[in-house]
Amino acid sequence: MSKSLGTEADPKEAGIPPAGPRSGSALIVIAAAVLMVSLDGTITNIALPSIQTDLDVSASQLAWVVNSYVLAFGGLLLIGGRAGDIFGRRRMFRIGLALFVVASLLGGLAPGEALLIASRVLQGVGAAIITPTALSLITTNFPEGEARTKAMGVYGAMAAIGTTLGLLLGGVLADFSWRWVMFVNVPIGLAVLAGTTALTGSRRSAGRLDVPGAVIATVGLVSFVYAITRSSEAGWTDSITVACLAAALVLLALFVFIQARSSHPMMPLRLFRDRSRSGSYATMLLVGAGMLATFYFLTLYMQDVLGYSPVRTGFAYLPFSFGIALGSTLATKVATRFAPRVIAGAGLLVGIAGMLWFGTLEPAASYFTQLLPPMTVVGTGLGLTFVPMTLGAVSKVRQEDSGIASALLNTTQQIGGALGLALLSAVAISSANSRVPAADEVLDRAVASHDGALMGKALDALTHGYAVAFLVAAALYVVALLITVVAVNAEKQAPEDAPLTPAA
Repeated sequence: MSKSLGTEADPKEAGIPPAGPRSGSALIVIAAAVLMVSLDGTITNIALPSIQTDLDVSASQLAWVVNSYVLAFGGLLLIGGRAGDIFGRRRMFRIGLALFVVASLLGGLAPGEALLIASRVLQGVGAAIITPTALSLITTNFPEGEARTKAMGVYGAMAAIGTTLGLLLGGVLADFSWRWVMFVNVPIGLAVLAGTTALTGSRRSAGRLDVPGAVIATVGLVSFVYAITRSSEAGWTDSITVACLAAALVLLALFVFIQARSSHPMMPLRLFRDRSRSGSYATMLLVGAGMLATFYFLTLYMQDVLGYSPVRTGFAYLPFSFGIALGSTLATKVATRFAPRVIAGAGLLVGIAGMLWFGTLEPAASYFTQLLPPMTVVGTGLGLTFVPMTLGAVSKVRQEDSGIASALLNTTQQIGGALGLALLSAVAISSANSRVPAADEVLDRAVASHDGALMGKALDALTHGYAVAFLVAAALYVVALLITVVAVNAEKQAPEDAPLTPAA
């Protein structure tokens, strides 16, 4: 994350209070909100096997428990930030928190997958409002200089810590009941909501929301993801699959057309004219695709194949989190010595090696030889990649576009995660079923009937599916590496512009 991430609002905006005790309370409120949202990006992953069993969710539909949140979050992130500018940041921050709390309560009470997925969509909408307004509220609550710099550092740290904490807390809570991974947001959200009185609001700016653009883009993305997901069961020639693909292409093309003609575009196309910036977005799209799928498949592998409890699964992810922290720290330290493409290129090479290592998984893998090492390797590679991609995204950007340029990077990562999870889930299911048709259902029957031989075949098939998905993820990282080398030509950072915190 760089200093330019804090320039979404005019630094000279009137009404910014001097740093003081009230600023400390404001920082706690903003940090807690960011922690809650980032935590929810991973906390549900640990509970997926429990959700699948309790609500009788099919393997193809299970991915929607994750994707519904990610798509709503990524698809509406830009308009969420714009809404804060137009209607007031503190007001929209409160609305986002209220939506998140209500959605979490509904999700925890969900009797079936339909309401659970709907609540996850609503959570994503809330997160899409909270995240950019929280960042903007830093500029209205902290004066330029040391106070704002420290606040931005806390913001970045909370985003990074939330990912790790989500995995650990998810394991602990899911051990009692998967519903608690939803319920835990209710007291946190209510406490943050009560604390918003400590925040200073902002002036409203002129303009309007690009609602048609947001709706068209989100529906187009959902159609595309659904087509990929459905193809794993019905095939690519299925009429609904084909119709959804066609609708997605038409809607996404229409979205680009609207953005090109709009006087208040949600996604200014001028940002893509810079080759380095476009390369950073494309790289982060592919990195997001591989990263979210890695969490998803490793969780299913550890719990369904290796028989880990949710708590053990959460703690098993610690090397991954350690690797990301290590890689991000290294990238921050060398940002003034090497160009972004060099740092990110090295990170992607490391990530590719780790994903290939995951591709060798077997049904009876040892944690210390086949999970811990590649987790550390992949985490370090991704950590090395995040910071330079952030620098590439904001390099040479105009002052008034710095906020939207940074937000777009987050958006591409979220959308890439949804698309990648849909694609790799289809690959994993198809690969597993090529060995044992309906492998996940066969495993359930084998466990119920205590048929050890059948259980072994099903576990072998599922592991094969996950391994193939990891190899495809490695291929996505290879493409990301090529794009980085060819397109990202941003220069190394001057010492005064070095990133303050790891990107997350």
